[in-house]
Amino acid sequence: MPRLFAAIVMPEEIATTLDRVRQPTPGAFWIPPTDMHLTLRFVGDVGKGQAREFAEELARIELPAFSLKLDGLGAFGGDEPRVLWAGVQPSETLDALARACDRAARNAGLPAEGRTWKPHVTLARLRHTPVDAVVRVLSRKATFNTDEFFVGSFALMSAKPGLGGGPYVVEETYALAGGQYANFADENNY
Repeated sequence: MPRLFAAIVMPEEIATTLDRVRQPTPGAFWIPPTDMHLTLRFVGDVGKGQAREFAEELARIELPAFSLKLDGLGAFGGDEPRVLWAGVQPSETLDALARACDRAARNAGLPAEGRTWKPHVTLARLRHTPVDAVVRVLSRKATFNTDEFFVGSFALMSAKPGLGGGPYVVEETYALAGGQYANFADENNY
């Protein structure tokens, strides 16, 4: 059974910027730049039939390409931090894309997502990491942000079942309206 999710793959230059946050931190398992993404809708382990239905529903999404900027760092888990992440500046189109991916999952007969969606890019998974070590990372990079970047597509991605992490594989890519201009945007530092 494939473990699936819909996501925006981070462009190479943005992933490189994100990777600069990396520093020696006890219990931190840093995500390789090639695996950095923003999850739009996690589906989990599903059978091939539902996976195919989800892929077909994702292909029906019609939304415009848009720009995005990452801004700020944080951690999930409170006194027992589990994840170090980069935040995302508010974007109505990103929110609409996440809602469309959720609708695609429900149309494919998949259960509703149990958590409220908070857009972020996971930078590190943490295990038994002291809170003060996380605070050091966050304080050293207190003004973290990226350049604005063009989002011309999103992807259906998979991971090995049961591992809770990469390496990730892009199974299918879905263009957003105007996404064909991604190269033009990159050339003009969009």
